[in-house]
Amino acid sequence: MADALDRLEIPYTCHKVVPFVGELTPVPMIDDPNAVVMFGSYTLWRYAQAKDLKPGVFKIRPFVQEKPWHPFLLNGADALFLTLRDVPEQLRDDGKNWFLRPVEDSKEVPGRVMTAGEIIGLANKVLALTEHEIPKGSLRHDTELMFTEPVRILKEWRLWVVRDEIVTFSLYKEGSRVVYRHEIDDDALEFAGALVMANPDYSSAYVVDICRTDHGLKMLETNCINAAGFYAADLLKLVSSIDAFSDGRVRN
Repeated sequence: MADALDRLEIPYTCHKVVPFVGELTPVPMIDDPNAVVMFGSYTLWRYAQAKDLKPGVFKIRPFVQEKPWHPFLLNGADALFLTLRDVPEQLRDDGKNWFLRPVEDSKEVPGRVMTAGEIIGLANKVLALTEHEIPKGSLRHDTELMFTEPVRILKEWRLWVVRDEIVTFSLYKEGSRVVYRHEIDDDALEFAGALVMANPDYSSAYVVDICRTDHGLKMLETNCINAAGFYAADLLKLVSSIDAFSDGRVRN
């Protein structure tokens, strides 16, 4: 991204986030608080909010709660939702495999497939801690989790959406292989466009991940654009589209 910013002659500065405090070092010198976009950690939204920086970080709502997208979700209709504290009592330890991820775009645990026993064991470890013993950004007693049946995925793509327009995309997985290529199948791009149109104004800018399965194209999830990996996206296009927010007229 720094290379793209340099090529487009857009000024930027680099900072470290102070753990647990959330402050930035060195302290940024900001000329116009209405022309600031922050990329890096998802937790930067707290700093942006505290300093009233706009657009700052483009926050998103949990995608599983967006009804217009329910027909397109991968196993969305059959998902099980439990808070971590409810897992030991309500999830059967029957050896079944589950794909789990937090409902919020918090990255408290990466989305992955685990057995019921592994999930219960993880929950018990966290529940053995008091709330004040759990570091910020980690699984907590009240973290809501989404559980779905594992599905064989053939390809996975990430698309960057700015003001309800897809500005760039990247293939990031093919079967079990991680591959980063700036390409997308025509029907996948059309499918992603339909997702955007089905739920306009979801966020001023966000990332949507889609996949091809044995049963067709499906929506995987959305992510905060400020903290999502770039893979093989066209960063010149992405940076140009985000820079257009410098006028401060944003929806979130």
